[in-house]
Amino acid sequence: MARNSIYAINTSLAGKLGLNHFNKRRVQIFLLLLPGLVVITMFTIYPIVKMFVMSFFDWKMGLGQLSNFILFDNYKEVFTDTVFRAAMYNTFLYAIVTVPVQIAIGLIIAVLLNSIGKLRITFRVFYYLPVVTSWVIAAIVFRCIFQNIGLLNYFLCDVLHFTGDNVKWLDSRFSALAILMLLGIWKGIGWNMVVFLAAIQSIPVELYEVADIDRCNAVKKFFYITLPSIKNTTLFAFVMLTIGAFNVFTSIKLITDGKPYHQTEMVLTWMYYKAFHDIEFGYAAALSYIVALAITILTILQFRFFKRLRD
Repeated sequence: MARNSIYAINTSLAGKLGLNHFNKRRVQIFLLLLPGLVVITMFTIYPIVKMFVMSFFDWKMGLGQLSNFILFDNYKEVFTDTVFRAAMYNTFLYAIVTVPVQIAIGLIIAVLLNSIGKLRITFRVFYYLPVVTSWVIAAIVFRCIFQNIGLLNYFLCDVLHFTGDNVKWLDSRFSALAILMLLGIWKGIGWNMVVFLAAIQSIPVELYEVADIDRCNAVKKFFYITLPSIKNTTLFAFVMLTIGAFNVFTSIKLITDGKPYHQTEMVLTWMYYKAFHDIEFGYAAALSYIVALAITILTILQFRFFKRLRD
């Protein structure tokens, strides 16, 4: 009934405007798209444009406060900030480690699941459970395991007696980053498994039958049939996981909160800190565009690399 009412209103409006049938259809399509366009403009396009404008100002949030136009000073401050450089290094390191490992393990699990007949659905659910687990819950569990008086130190000190003192896993930069990477990998394997399993199952069975006739073993089938057939899926996984690596926030905020001394900051956590702790919204806006530019460049490089592989 609602659909008929909208159609009647659109037809009546088009008739009053004196439009022909083709233009009536265009008006109807536009009116149907209008609510979505309004929402996208208000909550996506406008914030992006607003943030770009803010990056050139010493932005003030208080009523009646004047925001001074400082041109590229926010961008200069970002590039000269030692904490930003450390956060960018941590983010690149996080991406370099977690992205290939997630893809490799997810692909191996997908190949193994595709080769078994029984319990395939059970294993798929088992490996996908971390994906649907809340980041907040997973981060809190990891923090309880690895904190100074956590579960891991209890087993090492009190149960197994491997060490007499608690290991300060989260008080060292690289050990804390390793724990954050472990959480990211654990959370992402199931997603990669599902994506690659779908891609593998779409490969024509005839290719493997021909390989069987030529007496190819499983390794040759994997490298000469499976991998070349899922290059587009691999590119998709690389791009999505790279973007996800640059968007990591919840686990860092809940497990280390950038400690010690901002050494475990990522670009998003540092952006959050500058915006809502130091109240430097112009700096945070400039940082966001620098991160967006870095992601864009990495995505273009990944597309070009995989294009060369296909050629």
